[in-house]
Amino acid sequence: MSKKGWREIPIGGIILEGGTSAQYNTGSWRSFQPILDKSKCTSCLMCWIYCPDSAIEVKDGKVVGIDLEHCKGCGICARECPLREKAIVMVEEEKAALAKG
Repeated sequence: MSKKGWREIPIGGIILEGGTSAQYNTGSWRSFQPILDKSKCTSCLMCWIYCPDSAIEVKDGKVVGIDLEHCKGCGICARECPLREKAIVMVEEEKAALAKG
């Protein structure tokens, strides 16, 4: 995909197409990472409904993971999880990286 020159870019930097963030890796902005405990998750989909980045991955009506390429670490998914023992917790990015090894 070649970049547009200044003559092809809309005046004012207007984004004409919807859903264009899917083309960009925005997950590197995070300072906190959501960690999903699938054993606690009931797939109520509250996290999916409220995620502003569409980073909650769902297959056949079940939460299967989190798209860390697009998750910005806002924590809305963890806050909206209705379980007393949260299925999603926010962890500092550095600690999450160390835990993965």
